[in-house]
Amino acid sequence: MTTPALLPLSGRRIPTLSPGASSFPHHRATLRLSEKFILLLILSAFITLCFGAFFFLPDNSKHKRFDLGLEDVLIPHIDSPKEGKHASGQVVIHGQGGHDEHRHREEEESLRDKIRADHERALQEAKEKLRKSREELQAEIQTEKNKVMEDLKKKEAGPKPLPPVPMPKVVGVSDGEPPEPDAKDRRDKIREMMKHAWDSYRQYGWGHNELKPLAKKGHSTNIFGNSQLGATIVDALDTLYIMGLHDEFKDGQEWIEQNLDFGVNAEVSVFEVNIRFIGGLLAAYYLSGQEVFKLKAVQLAEKLLPAFNTPTGIPWAMVNLKSGVGRNWGWASAGSSILAEFGTLHMEFVHLTYLTGNPAYYQKVMHIRKLLAKMDRPNGLYPNYLNPRTGRWGQHHTSVGGLGDSFYEYLLKAWLMSDKTDTEARKTYDDAIEAIERHLIRKSNGGLTFIGEWKNGHLERKMGHLACFAGGMFALGADGSPDDKAGHYLQLGAEIAHTCHESYDRTVLKLGPEAFKFDSGLEAVAVRQNEKYYILRPEVIETYWYMWRFTHDPKYRQWGWEAAQAIDKYCRVSGGFSGVKDVYSSNPTYDDVQQSFFLAETLKYLYLLFSSDDLMPFESWVFNTEAHPLPVLHLGNITLPGSEPAQR
Repeated sequence: MTTPALLPLSGRRIPTLSPGASSFPHHRATLRLSEKFILLLILSAFITLCFGAFFFLPDNSKHKRFDLGLEDVLIPHIDSPKEGKHASGQVVIHGQGGHDEHRHREEEESLRDKIRADHERALQEAKEKLRKSREELQAEIQTEKNKVMEDLKKKEAGPKPLPPVPMPKVVGVSDGEPPEPDAKDRRDKIREMMKHAWDSYRQYGWGHNELKPLAKKGHSTNIFGNSQLGATIVDALDTLYIMGLHDEFKDGQEWIEQNLDFGVNAEVSVFEVNIRFIGGLLAAYYLSGQEVFKLKAVQLAEKLLPAFNTPTGIPWAMVNLKSGVGRNWGWASAGSSILAEFGTLHMEFVHLTYLTGNPAYYQKVMHIRKLLAKMDRPNGLYPNYLNPRTGRWGQHHTSVGGLGDSFYEYLLKAWLMSDKTDTEARKTYDDAIEAIERHLIRKSNGGLTFIGEWKNGHLERKMGHLACFAGGMFALGADGSPDDKAGHYLQLGAEIAHTCHESYDRTVLKLGPEAFKFDSGLEAVAVRQNEKYYILRPEVIETYWYMWRFTHDPKYRQWGWEAAQAIDKYCRVSGGFSGVKDVYSSNPTYDDVQQSFFLAETLKYLYLLFSSDDLMPFESWVFNTEAHPLPVLHLGNITLPGSEPAQR
């Protein structure tokens, strides 16, 4: 483990150096610099001495935790279990009793010894600095100056060129005009809705992450930090390209070339910027062939890698793009990472390794998979929370909706994207779905199939809008199912699609609520006021599209058209599209946010629903969880850097 720097790098200031200037002019300013350097060394030694002293004090209870909580970050304290339970009362599921406690205490003591050694070494280095003469210190300062000059030259030279790799075969990226006249008219309407959403953003929110269509100004949320990264531009690019809106696509490309900068002091969601930005940039690159998108994707990916610097290799939920410091959401089960976040990196990271030759991306996601494979799972289910410091599950909450959803999706899609060679991913998916079907999937009294949520050993009979994507996932994974269950899973997908359509059809606006229950005589209906909103989500339409592709049952196009009409009627305003706060009200209020995923997913899935099957065919493309298409990697005899042929 690396000891945290006492002086943060982000706080240091390096003066601008003039090329060709005297290497070390002898005047009073230079003496001040040397004096400041010596004072800084003395101060560093003093702070290091004080900080290191903590580790030589008696092991008293009042020293268990620093005021800043640093010890908990560096060395998670292991309490003695009582009767096999944590202090919270939850049963220990990872490890066995006293042996587990002993092992963790040994690890804790090992970490303490390492930190002591690091601080002793730092103190010794500071003492050696103080013994040096003025001339030696001046020489060291000049060496640092030269190093800064070299770094500046490297920066001016630009990023290292990426190695040439074979471009995957790109097919079916345009046209797709349907033979049916009514489908063509409906597709044209979806294209017009996309143009209204884009033009409104272009006029009122350009460069901001999202749009407030009523206030007609930019909007952002904490998942993007405090910087304007143009999330809607990046998220919408591939939709624009697929729809043939090439002038709009060029506008977006020009903004990205001139303005998209990831060297900002912003704390962002690793998951969100991966699926929206890296996924969106990679898709734009594969569709258009424009190198700028690939280069920007790699620049951002390098900024995300420090998030993996945890004791377990499970990444933090958030990372500062400038400092590389990571942390987790405060509300997430005692500082846990979230399954759907750290489990939704595989597709993009495999493509990053393919395009860059850097094995780090592939190795990091494979490490996550192998770590999960070794862990105990209650009832075969994956809990939504995992502590990245201890490697233990958090709260026993399992969901195919929020917090869990795309983890299962990416297991299946890793297999598909590998040209069905990643059999380990397929086996993991099949085992997970078997446990989900056994414990979470039920039929209501009215005959509706739903996916509940498992909480501490009990099934909550509630299904979220986010979980409605699973109908499409079951259909997509039907081919290749074990024990000839392809028909079963295609039928299961159809049943989920029907249930989610009912959640739309039973509202006043014909738009689905955020969550709906199946108890107390109510079925597919939201009960709480804070679950009655619709924020332009795509998951139900996503399932309609997959079911249409696999069955060509006309009801899926009809259901999709009903949803499109409702969105156009109730969510469209002069400045774009807005979510609504109550789908059961005939006079709803707006939330005044045009989400970037509305352009990336909802409108793209609607457009594809009314297009022919040769537009973005499944044989060649796999969509990430933000609907960004990535090509199937027909690797043949090529082995990804960092992988082993036996694993594929």
